Amino acid sequence: MNTSNKAPFGASRFRYFILFMCFIGIAINYLDRANMSVALPFIDSELGLNLTNTQKGLILGAFFWAYDGMMLFAGWITDKLGARKSFSLAAVWWSVFTAVTPLANSFWTFFTVRFFLGAGEAPAYPAATKAASRWFPRSERAFATAVIDSGSRVGTVLALPIVTSIIAFATWHYSFVILGAVGIVWAFFWYVTYRDPSEHPRANDLERQYIIQNGARTDDNDSAEAQKIRWADLFRYRTVWGMMLGFFCLNFVIYFFLTWFPTYLKTARGLNLAELGLYGMIPGLAAVVTAWIAGLLADRAIRNGANVTTVRKIVMVGGMLGGAAILPAALVESLYAALFFLAISYSSLAIAATAIWSLPADVAPSSRHVASIGGIQNFASNIAGIISPFLFGFLLDQFNGSYTPSFLMAAIMAVVGACSYAFIVGRAEPLPILPPRS
Repeated sequence: MNTSNKAPFGASRFRYFILFMCFIGIAINYLDRANMSVALPFIDSELGLNLTNTQKGLILGAFFWAYDGMMLFAGWITDKLGARKSFSLAAVWWSVFTAVTPLANSFWTFFTVRFFLGAGEAPAYPAATKAASRWFPRSERAFATAVIDSGSRVGTVLALPIVTSIIAFATWHYSFVILGAVGIVWAFFWYVTYRDPSEHPRANDLERQYIIQNGARTDDNDSAEAQKIRWADLFRYRTVWGMMLGFFCLNFVIYFFLTWFPTYLKTARGLNLAELGLYGMIPGLAAVVTAWIAGLLADRAIRNGANVTTVRKIVMVGGMLGGAAILPAALVESLYAALFFLAISYSSLAIAATAIWSLPADVAPSSRHVASIGGIQNFASNIAGIISPFLFGFLLDQFNGSYTPSFLMAAIMAVVGACSYAFIVGRAEPLPILPPRS
């Protein structure tokens, strides 16, 4: 039996193709949700909607009402259907509602389209996490989740130059139609190419053995008692609640970058369309690079014998504290200084996310609970997606367009998240079987 932390000579590496497909799927997912954030100022101007900042925040946040409501059950659905069906069906759904966005012409129609877009995007992260837990051993999981999660950064970063370029050469309508078509094409290829390792003809026996024997989550290595744990029982674990609170705090800050960041650059920093596409890429690109490096270093530490819990907590707590660097961005006059602090904040949060998305596979009582726990923590995190855009818009209206109160609020949330991962979340190991309720 091979129990080495390194793949044996002759083992195929098809798991990296699966990882690439997950990365592309998440990138498209975030391109579609960030499309509105970039296009909204131009939509408002062209259609003459005269939206207030509060109304813009509600449109941007409408996505998360459905996304978050669906997310609570998306993990459970993914565990039932599997990563192949759930990811492909979700991609078709969200791509269709992306493509029909240009049919909207008022506050309420834009709100409605964003709502249904959110419902379709919910299964994406649980499905990608499920796929990674099947295809990657524990000693490679931090890098795998870093790559998958960086898809969200790449999608957000690319949204700025892609959408602004389409708007400049055509109209904002085409940005939604084109990206919707791209998502449908990806869904087809995912459905055709994805299988679990035990069923995939492109993975040879050496790769399968290496994956399974080094900590990948499969039904075969689960106890019968662990498999019987009900979805509702997952809420009895303190660690699950700590994951929910910590991820809520992370996304509270992250969703500034996904919703208000383009508007911030345009209104607070005075950037034009070309500058918006250029400078807006900086924090996201920094986040992608640093997350990949952090994932590789974390995996190397684990392969060299470091305690998994210690590694995960250092990454999560340190990353959350670094996220508080968003505050000085509001206090400096220089655009470059502001981008520097925003890049530190976004990169730190991206580093934390590499460990956060490794946790479901680490702590799930069985492989049948990986996507469920991923969905539960993502549900909590995206409550912030509802609240954060609205509060940013509300505080901007209350403080005459100043971003300082909003950035202070975000920095406080980052510190609270660090405390949750430090003191509430337990060890990065399968949760124990709890006694039945009396």
